Amino acid sequence: MTLPALDGWYAYMASHDKTALWDLLDPDAVFESPVVHTPQRGRDITFKYLSGADQVLGGPGFRYIGEWRNAGGAILEFETEVEGIRINGIDMLAFSDDGQRIVNFKVMIRPLKAINLLHRLMGEQLAKA
Repeated sequence: MTLPALDGWYAYMASHDKTALWDLLDPDAVFESPVVHTPQRGRDITFKYLSGADQVLGGPGFRYIGEWRNAGGAILEFETEVEGIRINGIDMLAFSDDGQRIVNFKVMIRPLKAINLLHRLMGEQLAKA
């Protein structure tokens, strides 16, 4: 099954091309963070969070280690290491009806040490933007 938005996400993670990320996000995209209480609504804020996360997590050690998909979305398990802490998590992506754009992006992280580290680092990254 071909999922253009998923292919686009993988291409973005390989290229880190911010224009490609912007084009991949639905105007009404929603981002759900592991540390922010409420969903963040709209392309602008979703782009800001995903760009920040790419800066914090998307280094050379980041890799996807599992994938589960259906016609409406995908769950991607990842791992990386930041500041000596091993981070394991999942990205849950939901796609538009035509499969071209991401409409919802939810991140879950473990262990607690990793969540606390990401809370600090993402706060610093978002403050720069």
